Amino acid sequence: MKSFHPRDHGAAQRKIPLWVFVHSVVRGLSWRGIAALSSMLLISMFLIRAQAAVAQDQNRQEILAQADKILQQMSQITGLPIKSPVKKQIINRKEIEKYLVENIHEETKPEELHAQEALVRALGLVPQDFNLEKFLINFYTEQAAGLYDPKRKTMFIADWSPADTQDLILSHELTHALQDQSWDLEAYLHGARDDDDATDARQAVVEGEATVAMLQRMTGALGITGLPSLSDLMDEVVHQQFDEFPAYSHAPYFFRMQATFPYVQGAGFIQTGLEADGWKSLSALFEHPPENTKQIFDPKTYFDHQEFPKIKLPHPRALEGNPGLRFLHGNTLGELGYYSLLGQLDSDDEAKSLSPAWVADQYLLYERTDGKGYTLVARVQWASAEAAHQFFRDYSAILTHRFPGLVADKRSSDEELIGSTAEGTVLILLKGSECRWAQGVPAEQADALLEWLRAL
Repeated sequence: MKSFHPRDHGAAQRKIPLWVFVHSVVRGLSWRGIAALSSMLLISMFLIRAQAAVAQDQNRQEILAQADKILQQMSQITGLPIKSPVKKQIINRKEIEKYLVENIHEETKPEELHAQEALVRALGLVPQDFNLEKFLINFYTEQAAGLYDPKRKTMFIADWSPADTQDLILSHELTHALQDQSWDLEAYLHGARDDDDATDARQAVVEGEATVAMLQRMTGALGITGLPSLSDLMDEVVHQQFDEFPAYSHAPYFFRMQATFPYVQGAGFIQTGLEADGWKSLSALFEHPPENTKQIFDPKTYFDHQEFPKIKLPHPRALEGNPGLRFLHGNTLGELGYYSLLGQLDSDDEAKSLSPAWVADQYLLYERTDGKGYTLVARVQWASAEAAHQFFRDYSAILTHRFPGLVADKRSSDEELIGSTAEGTVLILLKGSECRWAQGVPAEQADALLEWLRAL
């Protein structure tokens, strides 16, 4: 199918700027656990081209008037009413960067940041000396160009962005202002706070609608529902442009996937929703939010009201009783998490092949009290025994590659991998359509944990 480009359908001959999509990276890193920051700020960050004329050449009053006009247009497109004027503030680059850094510290507790840093280290996605806070600040501030803050009910407009880019930024961000007036974005995004995957899904609703509304304004009367996949369009835009921006292009695959998901897959999800009954039908997404990221990847599962099982992973007594371990965090990776994990540690093709078979999962993360390692325990259900076996093979290969000195125990079989590494014992068990796995297990608890996993 031919990919849609705005120029193919008479839209203005301007290149859609690439989002850094940083706030979702923060959500994703938190596993989606740095949740508060992105959820409360709702920051959409755009990358702009240095050669473009800057907005400083415009009269500030003209910029504010432009914002008021665009707010009216976005209200007409989405059907979301303007219930009150939106406060607007024009700020310079130093002010917006200072604002973003302050909010990282304001909204993210040190222990939350530590837990998320530990998680990406434990999964082998980053080096053991990886500094998450430094990474986030660099990622955030690379090219911030505008944001709507629902906490302050204020649209912050950068005074340096080019007029055409600023127009797109305002279209997207003022849609957030309209969403906020109708649905209270902070409450919506915090509505599933204990379920990281569900929170990611809600974020995809919010960002997907704002992205599609912006594209609708670009395409005019053409409409969105008659176009080819918006997910394909957004994915193409991202891959065409990200090499220009070091903080984004040098980030691991895992972070880039987490970052772009609300926009790329979110746009496709919203496009499917519009096909039902137009913009007014999207209110159901706020009244009855999706429960997981699988519903965003595969919108049919949401709109057909497919139910998903929940999987339990109690704290194993063997680890809870170990004075050398401290429990840090437990939650759900979801389809998005397993897609990102496989995409980085195996291949993008394998992620696309296997992750759609995700059904449910839980994980538990422990830190060694001496600060020299982590123990990770997980349980994931797949749609079939074949998919579970595929993951068993994939993750066994991933761990073998990650730990070159891994020595398989003689008890290992086609359905169990039991191995010793310098960082502790690794265990992977295949049980029907489930995989149960652990890594970094202290040797003295390995046998007890193995029996516990077998008995789940």
